[in-house]
Amino acid sequence: MTGTSSRAPAPAAALGHLRVLDLSRVLAGPWCGQILADLGAEVIKVEKPGEGDDTRHWGPPFLQDAEGRDTEAATYYTCANRNKRSVTIDIAQPEGQALVRELALRSDVLIENFKVGGLKRYGLDYESLRELNPRLVYCSITGFGQTGPYAPRAGYDLLVQAASGMMSITGRPDHEPGGGPMRVGVAITDLFTGVYAATAILAALEVRHRTGRGQHIDMALLDVGMAMLANQASAFLNTGRAPQRQGNSHPSIVPYQDFPTADGAMLLAIGNDGQFARFCEAAGVPQWAKDERFATNTSRVRHRELLVPMIAELTRERTTRQWVQLLEDRAVPCGPINDIAQAFDDEQVRARGLRVDLPHPRFGHIGGVASPLRLAETPPVAHSAPPDLGEHTDEVLQRVLGLDEQRLRELRSRGVV
Repeated sequence: MTGTSSRAPAPAAALGHLRVLDLSRVLAGPWCGQILADLGAEVIKVEKPGEGDDTRHWGPPFLQDAEGRDTEAATYYTCANRNKRSVTIDIAQPEGQALVRELALRSDVLIENFKVGGLKRYGLDYESLRELNPRLVYCSITGFGQTGPYAPRAGYDLLVQAASGMMSITGRPDHEPGGGPMRVGVAITDLFTGVYAATAILAALEVRHRTGRGQHIDMALLDVGMAMLANQASAFLNTGRAPQRQGNSHPSIVPYQDFPTADGAMLLAIGNDGQFARFCEAAGVPQWAKDERFATNTSRVRHRELLVPMIAELTRERTTRQWVQLLEDRAVPCGPINDIAQAFDDEQVRARGLRVDLPHPRFGHIGGVASPLRLAETPPVAHSAPPDLGEHTDEVLQRVLGLDEQRLRELRSRGVV
């Protein structure tokens, strides 16, 4: 139990003893908050009255009512805000700022993604809140960080995918049809930043166990985008050669890409020489595994321009299903290329319970993806749908701050909440 949260601990929840004040919006910060909420933390999402998180309005697509008609609620918002409590407070007003300070005083963690210095004018920056609550772990998420020449700039996932080099290695080469830089199909830098931020917060809380003090966490999308380059960054840093786009193929493994089949396409992900030999045996070309041009992964990479068309000609002879059945029995990594509907209908996805449907009074239910964190003793739980705007304002301010009905009416009459 922490010294700053008055919330009773939930024994079955890993983070049931923590209270998180989430002042963030869009994706990176809310994604971080949802991870903590799934693990049991009480996450209070502070939103602007009448407007709320930008993503509430990022549609279509929109949630549908019982008659199947579009509503005003965008599905985007629902992906990152379950298990939270929505409180509407106008932080532009001094009384609103005072309410947030009181909430911060009673919280363990604060997440925000305002521009650098954006909360200072409200007295809600780290230095100000640290004076009130030295145990507070304060996580700032920006596009380019708290320091450096780009610090004042607004940051968006797409900009960082471009600036970090991610788009330079995503997509087909320029000389191929459809070639050119391409963004990843989801806001991957935002999402990874949320995951890294949650990791940093948990590390800071562990330090607090020893020191009794919180600290400021400076998370930048650009930093995360560069870190995500992983082996591609290592290749450049240790050879001086910048990797280039090469479609679905792998720079260091062959064959590791999509191949055509009689009825579509399939994926081969052959990561070692034993798998390649078993593939060749199953496909009726055992001699390929003995050919010095293809016998080792290094030689296959060097001769990819020869080998890949040979494999493609071979894979066209069977359907995707036939190839998967043939190769799976021989422990050769392969599989279909699903669309999202097919992925959610996959028997393994269903067996793992990766779809969750949370009841909602207006929409019947809201679908989402289960947390991938599988803790044997304290598993994450999806217990409540993403909240309506301001759904929990009265409940939170009464329970956490002790405000009475009269005080709430006064604040509401002035537009503070």
